Amino acid sequence: MTDETQLTFQNPVTRYPSISPPEQSQQEPGLDLQLDPPADRGEQSYRGTGRLEGRKALITGADSGIGAAVAIAFSREGADVAISYLPAEEEDALRVAELIKGAGRRAVTIPGDLAEATFCSDLVEKAASELGGLDALVNNAGKQIFVEHLEDLTDDQLTATYEVNILAQFRIARAALPHLVPGSTIVNTTSIQAYQPSSHLLDYASTKAAINNFTKGLAQQLAPQGIRVNAVAPGPIWTPLQVSAGQPTEALPSFGQNTPLGRAGQPTELAPAYVFLTSAESSYVVGETLNVNGGSPTP
Repeated sequence: MTDETQLTFQNPVTRYPSISPPEQSQQEPGLDLQLDPPADRGEQSYRGTGRLEGRKALITGADSGIGAAVAIAFSREGADVAISYLPAEEEDALRVAELIKGAGRRAVTIPGDLAEATFCSDLVEKAASELGGLDALVNNAGKQIFVEHLEDLTDDQLTATYEVNILAQFRIARAALPHLVPGSTIVNTTSIQAYQPSSHLLDYASTKAAINNFTKGLAQQLAPQGIRVNAVAPGPIWTPLQVSAGQPTEALPSFGQNTPLGRAGQPTELAPAYVFLTSAESSYVVGETLNVNGGSPTP
C-alpha cells in the first residue's frame, strides 16, 4: 500500500487517539490553551481546496473547540472570517485570528456576551462592516453546565443557557438577514443531546432540541429567497466546554468512549461538515441536521 493510499484509507477508530483525559477543571468558559490533552483543531492537518473562496463568514464561539476548527477550515477554504467570543477567551481568540491570517484571509475579532440582546445585533453589524458584507453565518456558541438534580437548576442558569444557546441564534440570524443575498448560508450547531439527553444536562439538551426545530422552520422560510439553513449535531467532542463544568470531573477519563468508534471526537473532525453545508456542493441540502457523533444512532 502506498503512502498516498494509507492517507486516504484511514481507520476512523484509530485516526485520532482514544483519549482518557485526567480529571481537571477550568473556570467557565474555559480555554483551549489549558486543555489536557490538547484538542486537535486542524492547525496542522486541514488542507483547503478553495470551496469557500470569497465568502465572508461570521462564526460565534470561534475562539476554541469546534468554532475554532471551523474558523481555521473556512479560512483555508478561502473565506474571510469574523469570530465572536467572550472577553475572557481573548487569548484563545487571538491565536485563531493569527491562523486565519496565516491562511491569507482577513480575521475580525469581536468580543462580547451573546446573552446580551444588543450585542447580538451589534456583532452582526460590525462583522458585516469589517468584512465588507456577510454571506455565511455559523451559530456555534454554546453554554453547558451540568446539574445533577432539577431542584438544583437555578433560574439564573436556566435563563443564561437559553439566552446563549437558542435566543442568540434567533437574534443573530434576524440581524443577519438584511445582509444575506441568494446563495448565503446559515449553519447552526445543535447536539446529540437533542436526541439522547443526559439527565444532568436538562437545560442544555432542551436548547439543542429547540435549535433543531428552529433550523428546520427557518430553512423553509428562507429557502425561496435562496438562503439555505442547516445544522450540525456533534457527539462527544473534546473541547474546553467539557472541563469548565460541562461534565462531572469524574466522567472525563472515559469521555466519549461509549460511542461505536470507542473514542471522543476532535474538533477538526467537525469542520468538514460545516464547510460542506456552507459550500455550493450542498446546494440542494436544506433544513438538514448532519450528525457527526462517532456512530451513535439518531432519528
